[in-house]
Amino acid sequence: MSNTYFVYIMTNRWNTVLYTGVTNNLKRRVYEHREKLVEGFTKKYNVTKLVYFETCEDVNVAIAREKQIKGGSRQKKLDLILQMNPEWLDLYENL
Repeated sequence: MSNTYFVYIMTNRWNTVLYTGVTNNLKRRVYEHREKLVEGFTKKYNVTKLVYFETCEDVNVAIAREKQIKGGSRQKKLDLILQMNPEWLDLYENL
């Protein structure tokens, strides 16, 4: 059975806050963040815009990648976003 996992970065309206997460259902998870159904960081800081994601076939690889991104500098996160989404568009509508 083949599963797909997603490592993603979200931000707020002003692109000042970055949140990195991992999920097996990107559309559902981003919806939960957007609708503030998830208590915690994303709700507190109004993180609602999906600006980056990548896919992995193995959950362990996805979790390791999430940790790698989280452990990197803000500049490295910005570079990832700019490479995939230079205009910082909300990618949720096209999922």
